[in-house]
Amino acid sequence: MELSPIKDTLRIALVGDYNAEVIAHQAIPLAIDDAAAVLELTADYDWIATPELTSPEDLVGYDAIWLVPASPYKNTEAAFIAARYARENSVPFLGTCGGFQHALIEYARNVLGWADAAHAETDTEGRMVIAPLTCSLVEKTDAIELRPNTLIAKAYGKREIEEGYHCNYGVSPEFALALESGDMRVTGWDEQGEIRAVELITHPFFVGTLFQHERGALAGRPVPLVHAMLRAARG
Repeated sequence: MELSPIKDTLRIALVGDYNAEVIAHQAIPLAIDDAAAVLELTADYDWIATPELTSPEDLVGYDAIWLVPASPYKNTEAAFIAARYARENSVPFLGTCGGFQHALIEYARNVLGWADAAHAETDTEGRMVIAPLTCSLVEKTDAIELRPNTLIAKAYGKREIEEGYHCNYGVSPEFALALESGDMRVTGWDEQGEIRAVELITHPFFVGTLFQHERGALAGRPVPLVHAMLRAARG
């Protein structure tokens, strides 16, 4: 098998509705720039507003896709297009907060056969993949235990991490049970055993986190999952 050449310039799609007041949106460019500098490559990123993403063809040519926080999105279908395109085409993918939630709904619908998979923030009918959290995680920081020998654990290099959140919704108990049957594996939990990270084991790099690890860049810290995504995209 012929290996793809290593790329020194990457194109990254940031799918979401940019808002300069959203802390995660302030952090994301810093996280990418830092990782690119450490890896000695060029990473160019395009913010793709969800109303502008109407077809998988809009994502052709990108080396990685990041479905970013701040949902509900103006065009929810764009989030599903992004997650499905990355999943089916082995494009390195990162989903944080709302990106994590919508990647799980896409997987439920198109892999597990939950045609009515829904999000409690925006839907009133259907099977809720994403449900209200028992306790709000808006501007909270919490400990997360990582499953060993996974993409996320290898990226962080340790079994327990602490990261910040900005969300009121997480994985429903019903969907948590359904996840045990497929290739989307739970790879991070909080101290109560609630799902906080997932990854697709049949994919080179497909990771979702409910927490917003990118925020570390605002404090001048490296962001391990962004480093890992760029390494995967580089080849």
